[in-house]
Amino acid sequence: MKSITLTASALAAAALLWQALPSFAETPRRVAAPTADITPANSAGTETAVFAGGCFWGVQGVFQHVTGVSNAASGYAGGDAKTARYDAIGSGRTGHAESVRITYDPQQISYGKLLQIYFSVAHDPTELNRQGPDSGPQYRSTVFAQNGEQERVAKAYIAQLDQAKAFGKPIATTIEVGKPFYLAEDYHQNYLTLHPGQPYIMINDLPKIDDLKKLFPENYTAKPALFPTGKTS
Repeated sequence: MKSITLTASALAAAALLWQALPSFAETPRRVAAPTADITPANSAGTETAVFAGGCFWGVQGVFQHVTGVSNAASGYAGGDAKTARYDAIGSGRTGHAESVRITYDPQQISYGKLLQIYFSVAHDPTELNRQGPDSGPQYRSTVFAQNGEQERVAKAYIAQLDQAKAFGKPIATTIEVGKPFYLAEDYHQNYLTLHPGQPYIMINDLPKIDDLKKLFPENYTAKPALFPTGKTS
């Protein structure tokens, strides 16, 4: 995805196109919750999940509207620190995927519920090395498990969904463990909230927010948990 500056007439045309185009988000699918999950620790604290599912603008936007999420940051995972920048990952040869790091309170929302939202609303898990108009391994569907428990739950959930034929096609989502997350540039953070009229956002991402509200009203919050820009980690 790229930032686009358009005239008012072009924006109006884009809005009409958005209403006419079919997309994954326009046919929402609430898949069953995972049968395996992670039991929250008794002590207070936050946990971290990292998901990749196409352009990070929309994935970040979805999870910023999830109750229990205190922070969702756009970034890169899967490759090395030296190539963790936007002008490099576009080649598709860095190993990185556009990813989102989610900081959440496990007393309010479980890792399994985050996975359910990820598979139901945030992206189409059946697309291989692409998502909507974006193609290449940098747009792959990947769960970057932060520990063995997350790996176990994610593997079990993918097997569960495939066995149930929840999507009619095999799930292309991969699981990668032990891959560091690197923050994206400030101009990518909170992009959906800051640029709701951008045609790419209108066509591909705003419908995901609507579907989150419709399918998971108990987990939806209208006020986004915005990422504080200017941070380095």
